[in-house]
Amino acid sequence: MGFVPCLVRSSGAAEREQVQLGHPLLDAFLEFIAGRARWNTVLATAFDLKVFFSIIETDPAQVTTADVLAFITRQRAPRRGATVVRIEDGEPGLAARTIKRRLATITGLYEYLIVRGDTGVLRNPVPRGLALRRPGHRAVRGVPLIRAPRTLPRVINPEEVDALMAALRTRRDRAMVEAMLLGGLRRCEVLGVRLEDLRPGEKRVFIAEGKGGHQRIVPLSPRFFISVAAYLETERPRPSSTDRVFVVLKGPRRGQPLTAAGLDEIVTGARTRVGLARLTCHQLRHTCFTRLREAGMALEAIQAQAGHRSIESTRLYLHLANDWLAGEYRRASEAIDAQVTPGA
Repeated sequence: MGFVPCLVRSSGAAEREQVQLGHPLLDAFLEFIAGRARWNTVLATAFDLKVFFSIIETDPAQVTTADVLAFITRQRAPRRGATVVRIEDGEPGLAARTIKRRLATITGLYEYLIVRGDTGVLRNPVPRGLALRRPGHRAVRGVPLIRAPRTLPRVINPEEVDALMAALRTRRDRAMVEAMLLGGLRRCEVLGVRLEDLRPGEKRVFIAEGKGGHQRIVPLSPRFFISVAAYLETERPRPSSTDRVFVVLKGPRRGQPLTAAGLDEIVTGARTRVGLARLTCHQLRHTCFTRLREAGMALEAIQAQAGHRSIESTRLYLHLANDWLAGEYRRASEAIDAQVTPGA
């Protein structure tokens, strides 16, 4: 029996938002995800599932590995003609990271259905990789389904930072950008900061809603607290219906929490006025940690500041910091030169 999903977003009990796709197994999985992840993760999961089942048009309990491989082929197909490719990797279809994320979502769905034990699903149709077989040997899993290139994130230079800060129109906007640029906060962490989370005496901010639900306390530059104080004193509406620090300043939603789309619009507007080709909130975060590493901050300290669960996520800033690799090479090269026998 075929199945074509329809994504429906609505408000449930106690004004709790819900998202459904019209199939009991998929809706149960989304409800399970909603109990352990952020709303943005739920929406992303729902969209990935919608894309997958819209393409294969098969009931979730009847999906096969052949369906998954066919889905990958469709995702890699040219989207705007065979001659149009991305500059980043030269591919015409969706980015490998996007396909890999969607496969991870499908994998998670079927792991959930298998654990339930009442769905008739006994194996995960998403293979972990392609097996390699040599004559006289057992097959081993050696080739990943999707090879995602590991590229370095973009950062902006000090001159661009100065121009960006000058293009911001309100003290609120300046404080939010400084939270990302000077403290490395994620977009969702900036929007989630409450009045009680600010600790100006300690020059620290409590992050109550970090990625994965993890909390931490991070130091922040005095410049940020000066901007926040000016914003709270002169711009933030009084009274306000929320304890979130950053709220809408004008219009029908005045005094309500600022949304992710609102913050993106602020950054995009400033970027356009400055004339930068591309700039995102996450680029500001990358810029922060790159500058901290260039200034000599220990990698473990950057990991704690960033809220990374694994030090491997932090190591990329070693490669972004211009002086680190050159310095390490210079010291090693000098040591090698010192071992060379004179006259050899």
